[in-house]
Amino acid sequence: MTRFDIQTTQTTEMQPITPLVQQAVDTSLVQEGVCHVYVPHTTAAVTVNENADPMVAHDVLHAVNQLIPMRDPEYRHMEDNSAAHVEAILFGTSQTVLVDNGRLVLGTWQGIFFCEFDGPRQRHFFVKVMAG
Repeated sequence: MTRFDIQTTQTTEMQPITPLVQQAVDTSLVQEGVCHVYVPHTTAAVTVNENADPMVAHDVLHAVNQLIPMRDPEYRHMEDNSAAHVEAILFGTSQTVLVDNGRLVLGTWQGIFFCEFDGPRQRHFFVKVMAG
């Protein structure tokens, strides 16, 4: 298992991490199998989406921030980051990507993103590559 540290710089952001995940695949020497990416934070997530146009991530975050307001008088969580918890639940804490010939199996436009919803923060995520 490989741990990667990541520094986020904004309250909400999507940082591309595909090269880091591929690095974990490369060092694992697994040619065929699965790659599991896990984020151990309650206000962060991981997702797969378009990586060709950076405006897609911008648009996704814009839509999420419109749907889930940062402040709401009905929120009860005392740390004042309820929206970040909801967003992380909706995106999820893990993704599994197939590995073929030592490469991540992603679509032409796809990339893997670390999603920050309560930044900026020092974060980390784990990558586990398994043969099979």
